[in-house]
Amino acid sequence: VFIFLPPTCDAYLFKSWMSQYNKKYEMNEYYQRLQIFLDNKKKIERHNAGNHTFSMGLNQFSDMTFAEFKKSYLLTEPQNCSATRGNHLSSNGPYPDTIDWRTKGNYVTNVKNQAEQQLVDCAGAFDNHGCKGGLPSHAFEYIMYNKGLMTEQDYPYKAKEGECRFKPELAAAFVKDVVNITKYDEMGMVDAVARLNPVSFAYEVTSDFMQYKDGIYTSTVCHNTTDKVNHAVLAVGYAEQNGTPYWIVKNSWGTYWGINGYFYIERGKNMCGLAACSSYPLP
Repeated sequence: VFIFLPPTCDAYLFKSWMSQYNKKYEMNEYYQRLQIFLDNKKKIERHNAGNHTFSMGLNQFSDMTFAEFKKSYLLTEPQNCSATRGNHLSSNGPYPDTIDWRTKGNYVTNVKNQAEQQLVDCAGAFDNHGCKGGLPSHAFEYIMYNKGLMTEQDYPYKAKEGECRFKPELAAAFVKDVVNITKYDEMGMVDAVARLNPVSFAYEVTSDFMQYKDGIYTSTVCHNTTDKVNHAVLAVGYAEQNGTPYWIVKNSWGTYWGINGYFYIERGKNMCGLAACSSYPLP
């Protein structure tokens, strides 16, 4: 059902959204952002009126085009990410039907908005591209060879690239080895998450994901190959709903996005390339 609000209601809705997300614009930009916001709102309503396994909703990105969003939040360099033969050794199961590392004690930190500053400033030699991002396996390799990562308190996030200010004596997190799961081996990911720990993976974000709200994300337009991945996240568990298996995934766009900063994505189909290059560190 489409409800087209008169212009005054649109403007009122936009103003409440602006105050919710603390947005301010000059007059010229206001009308441009209002138009983009209304276009996004229409896409959301059209999607939610259809038959989908996930719903979309207004969030902090609703005044942005996907092209703008891509530039600010996604990896822009093509990522050479796969391990043709990984070094993860799978067991033969059996595996629990569901697992969630958030409920198992102090394994998963709170959802943040974006990355670690030390990686932005210092990990260029490990194929991390400053604010343009990089893959988890490369970040783990940097931490391993660098012999440590400082805490956020000692190396605060600034959202811009700077000089490397690493102090070895303040290193607080260490990586003994990096384990890569073989390219496209999604059962290897299940094995690692079921038996060992959460697993980092990369995948391709396309435009409808920007406004994801809840449910199990699936897409017919994203690619599933290693060269198209543009975002990295953390699988903290898995489950199944109405016969559809899914991953429980921690994102880095703050807690207002998705399900308190998390999302579910269909499992078992290499959805959007999520099994193309997964890895985890051995502490």
